Amino acid sequence: MEDATTPPSQPELVGEKRKREEGSPDAAAEDAPAASGEDAAGGGRHPMWKTSLCSFFRRRGAGAEGCSHGESCRYAHTEEELRPRPDGTWDPTSDRAKKLRKVAAEAQEEAEEEVTVDEQSLDKCLVGLPRGWTADRIKTFLQDQGILYATAKKKKGMTVGFVTFESVEQLTHAVQVLKENPSGGKEIKISDANRRSHQKVRAEGHVANGTATENGSNPATTAGETSAPEVVASSKKSARDAVTPLAHMPYNDQLEHKKHSMAQILKRLTRNARKACPPAIPLPNWIFKSKEIGGLPCKLEGILESPIVDGYRNKCEFSVGYSLEGKKTVGFMLGNFREGVTAVEEPVNCPNVSEISCKYAQMFQDFLQSSSLPLWSRVDNCGFWRQFTVREGRCPAEAVVLQHVESQISEVMLIVQVCSTDVDEALMKEEFDKLSTALIQGASTCSPPLPLTTIVVQDHKGISNAAPADCPLIPLLVPKGDQLEGRAEDKTRIHDHISNLKFSISPTAFFQVNTLAAERLYTLAGDWANLNSDTLLFDVCCGTGTIGLTLAHRVGMVVGIEMNESAVSDAHRNALINGIKNCRFVCGKAEDVIGSLLTEYLGSPQQHIAASESNSVINDTSKNEDTINCTESDVENMDSSAEKNDNGENEQPRDGSVDLHTCGDEDIKGDSVDRVNKEADSSPDEHIEAVVEQSCGEASLINDEPTDAISTDSLEHGKTCQDSSSIQNNNVLAASACQFKNVVAIVDPPRVGLHPTVIKALRMHPLIRRLVYISCNPDSLVANAIELCTPTSEKQEKNKGNRGWRSMSAAGLARQRTKSMPNSEPFIPKRAMAVDLFPHTSHCEMVMLFER
Repeated sequence: MEDATTPPSQPELVGEKRKREEGSPDAAAEDAPAASGEDAAGGGRHPMWKTSLCSFFRRRGAGAEGCSHGESCRYAHTEEELRPRPDGTWDPTSDRAKKLRKVAAEAQEEAEEEVTVDEQSLDKCLVGLPRGWTADRIKTFLQDQGILYATAKKKKGMTVGFVTFESVEQLTHAVQVLKENPSGGKEIKISDANRRSHQKVRAEGHVANGTATENGSNPATTAGETSAPEVVASSKKSARDAVTPLAHMPYNDQLEHKKHSMAQILKRLTRNARKACPPAIPLPNWIFKSKEIGGLPCKLEGILESPIVDGYRNKCEFSVGYSLEGKKTVGFMLGNFREGVTAVEEPVNCPNVSEISCKYAQMFQDFLQSSSLPLWSRVDNCGFWRQFTVREGRCPAEAVVLQHVESQISEVMLIVQVCSTDVDEALMKEEFDKLSTALIQGASTCSPPLPLTTIVVQDHKGISNAAPADCPLIPLLVPKGDQLEGRAEDKTRIHDHISNLKFSISPTAFFQVNTLAAERLYTLAGDWANLNSDTLLFDVCCGTGTIGLTLAHRVGMVVGIEMNESAVSDAHRNALINGIKNCRFVCGKAEDVIGSLLTEYLGSPQQHIAASESNSVINDTSKNEDTINCTESDVENMDSSAEKNDNGENEQPRDGSVDLHTCGDEDIKGDSVDRVNKEADSSPDEHIEAVVEQSCGEASLINDEPTDAISTDSLEHGKTCQDSSSIQNNNVLAASACQFKNVVAIVDPPRVGLHPTVIKALRMHPLIRRLVYISCNPDSLVANAIELCTPTSEKQEKNKGNRGWRSMSAAGLARQRTKSMPNSEPFIPKRAMAVDLFPHTSHCEMVMLFER
């Protein structure tokens, strides 16, 4: 019987038993090593003696001294002391095991990379190419090695190239040559390549004299010759499903669907801004308050519906290709090319396309059936006919009857995109004559006749159909009423109307595709911008000047920035057509000119920061003196003044760095207010043509005076308008901005969003207190908003060279850029609203207001 005083046994901790047993003398004697070289069985040692490395050795690299068991430890403390295990293997953590695994892996890799030599697999990959090589470099390399091939291509930055051989003999010779002659001491290996789905079943096409057929096949391609994956992916999908995926839903349900999608995207802004905030800086209040509104950065105030739902697009870009049955077709692609889909189907039952556009697409399709020139092949990147675009111009908004919108289309522009590479010029001119005749006759024979203003050919030799703005244009039909002097290209334009203003549109200029919904969009942006006669408005990415011109009567001056030269020319023309004189449009990339324009009109940010610090010091000193010498009545006056400021009167920008007077407002505003309801075409075209001849970047008139002259006069006049309390060192700075109390920026960037340089310039300038962002891609809006709204620390982090950015999302890249953002006051998201410019599709515009 156990003694009652004996304490109960405690359970041993894990590992304690092993340590106790291995550390006891009996265990040491039991595991003591036998004589050197004695066999394990003969010496009575454990079969696993010294077959594993000691954990102390693996962690610290020390010998037996670092182990608590010393010489009695059963584990090896060096690679030399390590012994093989009974099954002939080594400790997996040892160097010997690692070397053996490496040799085995290399042997297996060589076995797997054995090239299949057969006629059915002549498409191969070249592995191990330098990243800097391009397609031309790899072709030169193969020619220098004496290797014959059919096609070769490689993208710069990749280590893999693709080569197609014409025969088994060429492939066998290439494998042998590359094994014997390594490039730069490194062997370039050949491996099998998997062809894309749209290439698997196509036959090799014949290309001669600039002629080719889609997918390299005979023009009479049958449905049976279409690749199986493409048939499976496209047979159940129509052009209506591909272009308008929400057309099956009632319009109210579409609006709710888009509103929910926009809310989810805005929540991403909150999450990413929280991650981007520096650890040493507290989170902004708007992030804390986001919990109260479901994680949104600001209130989403709903979605504005489109005034018209069907046939609203004033610009339709039709692809040219072959249908699933092999017929030449003008319409929409049924999927993405990267998915192996090249089939094009007619725009049947597409609710967003007008009947006029569909009829012109059918006319062009009928013409292609008899054309001797080939269609563009997306696989071989060759052919002639590429794309067909229809642009429509409508009557003024007040005359539009929503039930009969198409009857209000008064002007039509047709743009035919071609590739003239290796095509005979005489043959091309003959085809153009036939095309213009067919389109003109087709428009006149319709009942009722279709409007047709101009026909333009765009010669684009690139791979993608997205042609640059400076692509050559060939006018085939010029408006009959335009008998003015000048280039024919300048006359190929149509006109549309927004807010009773007339806009001239050139072939490549950007113009919102939904005119009536765009009018609501611009009105909303102007209301949120809090515009008045003392406002200087920067219209970034202005296009043809639609936003700035529609809001010009509500501001003192508009400065527009646009990189498309023809669009800037249109903006100047539009300003003169509508009698607007308080707008200036600058041609150039926004990231190149935004900094100089902000400095020109507002002064440099450094000046304002220095002025703010000087004013704060003087104000503190004056406050101290007033506190000492003030009387009771002075205190009452100060209190009343404070109450006045709290009520919002005499409100100045928060930085308080510059006293912005209105000494030059009358000179700037001039006749801008009187032109609000002016007739759109009241100005004679002779005056318009004279201004268009001027340089796009320099031609700007304000009350018929050059901008530079007015700026100089305003500067001199501003020097006499300084308040007696202003600092003399800030006279020039105050004069440059003395005409405007309010500075607002409205940005309407393309889908990629604003350039980081533009974001930095807008954020760094303290006078820009309000920014309205109009986005056609909410994903890029989130990325730009992260940089605008994230607080920054005084210590900047330099961006380190890291290839990880290739796999980062747009929001992730924005978070990285905020680390190098100079210390500045961040914006705060205040309001957001979606605007449905694209009914029946998943796309939607987003308007967001930022303030600080």
